[in-house]
Amino acid sequence: MAASHCWTSQQCHPISTFTVNSTLSPPIPSPPALTALRTCHVLGIDFHAVTFAETLAYVDALVAARRPALVITANLNWAMLCAQDEKLRSISEHADLVTADGFPPVWLSKRTACPLPERVAGSDLVPTLCANAVKQNRRIFFLGAGEGVGQRAADKLRAQHPGIQIVGVEAPHLGKLSPTEHAALIERIRAAEPDLLFAAFGQPKGETWLAANLPALGPVVAMQVGATLDFIAGEVSRAPRVVQKLHLEWLYRAALEPRRLAGRYAANLWFLLLHLLKR
Repeated sequence: MAASHCWTSQQCHPISTFTVNSTLSPPIPSPPALTALRTCHVLGIDFHAVTFAETLAYVDALVAARRPALVITANLNWAMLCAQDEKLRSISEHADLVTADGFPPVWLSKRTACPLPERVAGSDLVPTLCANAVKQNRRIFFLGAGEGVGQRAADKLRAQHPGIQIVGVEAPHLGKLSPTEHAALIERIRAAEPDLLFAAFGQPKGETWLAANLPALGPVVAMQVGATLDFIAGEVSRAPRVVQKLHLEWLYRAALEPRRLAGRYAANLWFLLLHLLKR
């Protein structure tokens, strides 16, 4: 896994050294230069060993590099899917940044010589990136989620952060698009010139689509964000902070959406149990 990976077939220019300042002061760390980050192999995939502040700084650097980049906030479900699909493992290996979005990879890493410093969840990362985007003059594009969800999320963010540049909101049904319609979608995103593209197509559809189409989207940092737009829009309530601190947010989500999530979480727990038994 390398942060200097080229999504296109064109040759990449060398990128200088990345230095992390552990005392970064809020709200916006200065963009560092890029290089390969330390990775920890957990649950069959590589995670970058970064804190939340370091993740923000690294995303800043990716934006400043002005090239297509893919960020994955990898949870237990992503690890399970990668174990089942070699193509998804390849996407994860070639992503520019892979954070630990969940307690299991962080907990398991503490039992190794390469501990991950903390959970870096997309549901925390996206609102912070949006808030910082106002001061950084960044352009944002929302892609996916349910009908109207992206627009309601955009409206809430505009009310919270006057001056925020949300330059596009679309919720296409990817499977129903003709080749011409798909090409037009790509062109609209590229023409909007976003710095940050947040896609909400579900896992692994979002990561797969972004990896396949990233070279055509222009110099954008793209990320599959799960239910984050639903959280921002107020469509789905996020677990109370105390539940998050107890690492039981998954149980709260399953209780809210049992039909959609109970089966997935059961499969995730079985995957985790099998992994522990093999250790």
